[in-house]
Amino acid sequence: MRRNRNKSHQNPALNPILTAIIESLDQEGRGVAYVDGKTIFIDGALPNEKVTYQSHHIKSTYEIANVVEILKQSNQRVMPKCPHFGVCGGCKIQHLDFAAQVAAKQRLLEADLWHIGKVKAENMLPPLYGPTWGYRHKARLSVKYVEKKQRVLVGFNEKATHFVADMNSCEVLVPEVSALISPLQTLILQLSIRDKLPQIELAVGEPDLKNTREGAYVIVLILRIMDALNANDETLLKTFAENHNVQIWTQTKGPDTIKPFWPQAAPASAYSLPEFDLIYTFKPNEFTQVNPQINQVMVRRAMQLLVPKKGENIADFFCGIGNFTLPIARSGASVLGFEGLENLVDRANESAQLNKINNATFGVADLFKLTAESLSELGKFDKWLVDPPRDGAFELIKAIEPDTSPKRIVYVSCNPATLARDAGVLVHEKGYILSAAGVINMFPHTAHVESIALFERN
Repeated sequence: MRRNRNKSHQNPALNPILTAIIESLDQEGRGVAYVDGKTIFIDGALPNEKVTYQSHHIKSTYEIANVVEILKQSNQRVMPKCPHFGVCGGCKIQHLDFAAQVAAKQRLLEADLWHIGKVKAENMLPPLYGPTWGYRHKARLSVKYVEKKQRVLVGFNEKATHFVADMNSCEVLVPEVSALISPLQTLILQLSIRDKLPQIELAVGEPDLKNTREGAYVIVLILRIMDALNANDETLLKTFAENHNVQIWTQTKGPDTIKPFWPQAAPASAYSLPEFDLIYTFKPNEFTQVNPQINQVMVRRAMQLLVPKKGENIADFFCGIGNFTLPIARSGASVLGFEGLENLVDRANESAQLNKINNATFGVADLFKLTAESLSELGKFDKWLVDPPRDGAFELIKAIEPDTSPKRIVYVSCNPATLARDAGVLVHEKGYILSAAGVINMFPHTAHVESIALFERN
């Protein structure tokens, strides 16, 4: 009988409904329970709840399941604001009280630091958080033409599937963008290429920057089109752009084919860091933080931890368009930013010129192929700021030698597991102390954990 519990039925609905008590949340926002020596990940369950569940994936050491019924409810469970919660895969923990969301992320960070890196922070920083709704300024929306129903779906994918969720709003998108979902569905249905437009990438620039209407966002929609537009399509898109005060760009193949469609001449996208008197311009497909309000407080905390000073030589690794580099430069320190993508380095140089900063230099470098020798060739730095993608900065960290060892490293992470791995190397192999760490709630109502850590040399 036990053999059947290690193999899911072809029809998950035939799997038994069992009972469990939830102990914690995992990295994907699922409740974690332990039943008969196995770990059960239960979507929709919260810590301290007693639930019944039904598994849809059964392996020898773990199962993945959905909640069937909540027998004992957590006092931290709340009513989700979004009517598409439970179907849309975008915001998995809306049913958890916001303060509890942040606390759960902090516990997950601490657990990863200990279990993966075998390190503990001397000081856990207070979490950083900001607006809980309407915060998202960047997103990719999927598009699907449903021929049988003569409808177009525009939105995020359904939970755990590749199907596009049937939605007409999104509570985490900027309200002006959320309001475009239904009009976009109507527009695309009228296009001749309605079945050859699989994705819309969106980017929102801040209001009240140069060359924008007062209080108006710069909203850019990049349509991924797999066939040519005809004359009627072009007319429809131009009319939509003008009626909704948006820019429409098109992409026919790779990123190098992204270009403005209408209007041809339009305000650049931009965001600001008012505390440092900085404005950054960016192209809509280039990486910027999705949550500009949290970005401002994240940069402030990074500067508080790094303490850049005039006369210091500081490196900013994975610098992107200079999000941290230029605030460091405002301190008077000499700063060198390194980034793997040439277009982002170009944008960083543009923003340095725009803000009249001449003590920041940028260079292109593959930071995933650094060696001790190539790191040494970059020169000696007093301090580092490191902001890698999800893969972390393992090669960079491993390349540190006594002659290239900065006295202080501020590490901004979008993946607590790789931060923990790199922290283990810094502490156990490179002679650093993990002085402080804490979470940044960049993505409210999702399980995504952004964090920041300070390492100081012994």
